[in-house]
Amino acid sequence: FRNELKNLLHLCQTSSDVELAREVIYRYHEQNGIRALHNFKFGPLFMRLCYELDLERPAVELIKDQNLHGFFSDSTSFHILMTMLFKKGHFESALEVLVEMKKQGIPFNKETYLLAVAICYKLGNPESSKISARLLEEAQLKGDTLPLRAYCFAMATALKQHFIKICILMICTICVVCFYFIFKVLVQLRSGLLKEVINTLEAAVEVDTPPFVKRTEFSEQVLATVREKMEENPDLSVKLGDIYTKLQASGRITMCTLEDMLFQIPSSKKITAKLLNQKQLGYQGANPLWSNLLLK
Repeated sequence: FRNELKNLLHLCQTSSDVELAREVIYRYHEQNGIRALHNFKFGPLFMRLCYELDLERPAVELIKDQNLHGFFSDSTSFHILMTMLFKKGHFESALEVLVEMKKQGIPFNKETYLLAVAICYKLGNPESSKISARLLEEAQLKGDTLPLRAYCFAMATALKQHFIKICILMICTICVVCFYFIFKVLVQLRSGLLKEVINTLEAAVEVDTPPFVKRTEFSEQVLATVREKMEENPDLSVKLGDIYTKLQASGRITMCTLEDMLFQIPSSKKITAKLLNQKQLGYQGANPLWSNLLLK
């Protein structure tokens, strides 16, 4: 019965308990099928259990098992599993779970897309860069609203592979966030447009930002890359020195790398992220655990 399975999942504390729960899940699904799931979702409960006990293997096996088709019928189950795999560095497996989610017809939402492009960024190969771009294109065609951070991950992935055309198409999408100037500089740098790099940096220094709006911060790592390229041109190197001094004086240079900045937790999510890092009693946390990717 439903309540028996629910109680069993709540009482699990070891991997042996989870193995027993797996057998019960198969029996429950065989007897009741999808019709018994309308009022209660067992998927997130089981995935949170696996998350807490670091049991990604049984979680992956069950979510991909065709005999349990319909048991994991919600996006939250897939998000929790992808987050667990992401945090453990199993990025290929996380991408396989995303593909499985697509196969099972589970609708993607903004959290799915954010996880997906973050996974692609970590994979950092040409294929993952293309997947990232296709996912964002798909979301736009469907009219979905995506987190601006998703575009930042996609751009960073494209930059890794020197896909400059993709970057140029995306640059206008992030024009309202602090990453705009950073990515514009990197795209211009990869294109060999050194004078344009200086112009962009000057514009970033001179932009009149209201006191209540966070000003663009530049990574020391990014500026060091610019400085290295500018050594070929003494005049531009001098201008860069002046810009660097102004940025430093205004406290706008950070020692965080670009990756650190991408995974930095937005202030609005810090409280949620803190709660998600704590052990949850009964594995019933109300918030989806996808936000943990921002803790990387």
